[in-house]
Amino acid sequence: MLNKKKNVKKPTKNAELKEDLKEEKEEARSLRRKLKDQSKKLQAETRKAVITAVVAAFGFLMALAWRDVISEYVKLLVEISPVQGKLISATIVTIIAVVGIMIVTRFNVKEEGK
Repeated sequence: MLNKKKNVKKPTKNAELKEDLKEEKEEARSLRRKLKDQSKKLQAETRKAVITAVVAAFGFLMALAWRDVISEYVKLLVEISPVQGKLISATIVTIIAVVGIMIVTRFNVKEEGK
């Protein structure tokens, strides 16, 4: 039997290096895409947090403004019935807070339902 050598090309180092470089470039692209996605998520979360903080600040300002109005109204009620002044004050504040919580909760449910 004759041993015939087949004409099989062995990969050269240059071809191996090119293949390795191609794989590394693909990994780099993949990492870049992941980094870009994470960056967008971080920006969105930061934006949400800033908006929430600003809305809370405005809400606090409104609460301070209404505090004076409510205090004056409660003073009038206390003059009529001084024994139950604190009870009336706590009841009014509780009712306003519950209504506010219900309104905010409805807005939150509508946004999540979209």
